[in-house]
Amino acid sequence: MTDSAQLPWPPGASTGIGSMPGEDPCATLRLVLDECPDLPFLPELPARGPGSGLVGRGAALLAGLAVDLQPSGWRLVDRPGRDLRRARELLSRDLDVLEEVAGDYTGPLKVQAAGPWTLAATVELNRGDKALADPGATRDLGESLAEGLRLHVADLRRRVPGATVLLQLDEPALPVVLLGRVPTASGFGALPAAEERMAEAVVAHVIASAGAIGVVHCCARGVPIGLLQRAGARAISLDTSFVSPADDDAFGEAVEAGVGLLLGLVPTAGRPSSGKSLSDPEATVAPVRSLWRRLGFAPDTLPGTVVVTPACGLAGATPAYARAALASCRAAAHVLAQDPEGPGGSRG
Repeated sequence: MTDSAQLPWPPGASTGIGSMPGEDPCATLRLVLDECPDLPFLPELPARGPGSGLVGRGAALLAGLAVDLQPSGWRLVDRPGRDLRRARELLSRDLDVLEEVAGDYTGPLKVQAAGPWTLAATVELNRGDKALADPGATRDLGESLAEGLRLHVADLRRRVPGATVLLQLDEPALPVVLLGRVPTASGFGALPAAEERMAEAVVAHVIASAGAIGVVHCCARGVPIGLLQRAGARAISLDTSFVSPADDDAFGEAVEAGVGLLLGLVPTAGRPSSGKSLSDPEATVAPVRSLWRRLGFAPDTLPGTVVVTPACGLAGATPAYARAALASCRAAAHVLAQDPEGPGGSRG
């Protein structure tokens, strides 16, 4: 097993997925710095409008391609319009706030962006179907995103020189892309499945081009762990409620290769908590302890490999719940650092 000390976060770290409630980037960033001191992240605030959501922010990061908001969603267009200008203005404001509030921060810092396959499955072509329907358009989106993220990471390093940048690609659509379940524009059919080799190559190109430590997040069922590992992801982020023993081999291979895990252990607002309380860190970390026992890894490797996160983004939560959820992640991560084996850990 590769030494987890090579991962960029300290043992017992916690973080958020990215999205948060509210519209105040300064107050939200200060909250993140307070509650996630070992691995803070640049918060996304979708409540400010479409330009702040997953796809709108992804559009703002594209280089050489223009996207505009239509009644049916974001669509590739010939020239930038006000929607794209608004998305880029919001991103620029968030980066200004980051520089002002955390410009002297030193340590790992996570930022998020829509991944190439989620963009291809969401952004429309001029004729109305998804970009995924056109291999050339899919390729162009990937190239544009790769270049845009390269520039974005360089800008982040200029603004926060002491940061070790982690770039999280959000790929909630990747499993359905691989299964051929993305609906056509008519809704009566589905677009062809992407070849796994091509999907891997596109993700690998985006990660390599960005020049940051690559993390891939997917909060859907069927996360292709092996594909993401081969694509160069240094960490994989997922919702543990979708994890089963059938995934053990893929997890084991990834961890053996030195891949970190950002595990969603704390429920987001409106989701069942399976009887867990946000104030019960022992119950929160039980699934990851169980996973480690099944995999047969030494307990002391767990705190440095696993980062505790909410199950997904917190944009739909109340501000109070979002704070409590991040605090719960921090408390659970502390428990893992202090006692990775837990009660009954010696019993198989």
